[in-house]
Amino acid sequence: MTSPKPKTTQTMKPSTAAKKLGVPLSATPAEFQASVVSRDELNELQSTPPAWLVDLRRNGPHTKQVIAAKLKVSVAGLLRNGITEPLTTAEIDALKAENPEWLEREQALQVKVRKEALRLKQQG
Repeated sequence: MTSPKPKTTQTMKPSTAAKKLGVPLSATPAEFQASVVSRDELNELQSTPPAWLVDLRRNGPHTKQVIAAKLKVSVAGLLRNGITEPLTTAEIDALKAENPEWLEREQALQVKVRKEALRLKQQG
């Protein structure tokens, strides 16, 4: 009979952890960027986020995925229109208020894409 192996702690790079938290690595504190994050630490950050994470999620800067969701467009739509860097919540709100032609066009395209995906799923 073999003795059970000691459980190894699963760790990840800070960039992976930041991605899982939905924040840009460059916006996280230096100590987070310099450390390896365990699965338990990631779970703790998700369940009881520290003030810096709450602030990042509220005010940004945000990742392309979050920006796209807030603007109701695709990530590809952002890239087609030159949005390649993280934006803050204030910058996203300003874009919504300005409502440029490209944003209207990309939102309409996204609505069509979602309708088509739903139609195909129902056809199934």
